[in-house]
Amino acid sequence: MGIRERKERERERRRQQIIVAAKRVFSEKGFNKATMEDIAKEAELSPGTLYLYFKNKDELYASLSLRILQYLIIRLEHVNGNAELDSNQKIDALNEAMFDVYEFDPLIIINMFHLQSSETLKNLSDELLAEIEELSRKSLGAISNIFQEGIDDGVFVDKHPIALADIYWSLFSGVILWESSKKIINREKDYLKETLRIAFDVFSRGLKKNN
Repeated sequence: MGIRERKERERERRRQQIIVAAKRVFSEKGFNKATMEDIAKEAELSPGTLYLYFKNKDELYASLSLRILQYLIIRLEHVNGNAELDSNQKIDALNEAMFDVYEFDPLIIINMFHLQSSETLKNLSDELLAEIEELSRKSLGAISNIFQEGIDDGVFVDKHPIALADIYWSLFSGVILWESSKKIINREKDYLKETLRIAFDVFSRGLKKNN
């Protein structure tokens, strides 16, 4: 292993160390109360070291979304690439894939949806923003491909697949954000999975030509 490769590996290891620490701090204190100093302490690093990897708290917060988006794309590509499933079965597989994505890291996916609806995006570096936008574009494209296949097969209503993907994503994010906010007020009210399953069922029924 060369010196350059060793340095790059060490830099990535340190970056992941910071991200893991940030996740813990954001989970315990929330985004608004958490500080870079808190995260540095959790990571056992100096605050100055954090700024070598992330220009501000917003960028560190946004970086947490990359892993969940990458996992989402893997799951969507698996659904798209399964030639054994017909269009109706692919919708069922899509719904289950979205449940898997939520289960993969509930905290990070909630953070990601908050990020999408906040001013934080304006504070990101061009490089990070471009990476998030590219992963989001691929995700929606993979979802729209599933709808396009059903339209081509004459199984789904003939509507623009990108619009259908946008509606589906809005449904997914909206239910998660709403149910998670209700849980903050009353921890006994945890109906997220049940509500999400109903939402997916209603959407799937409306998507099909013959209900």
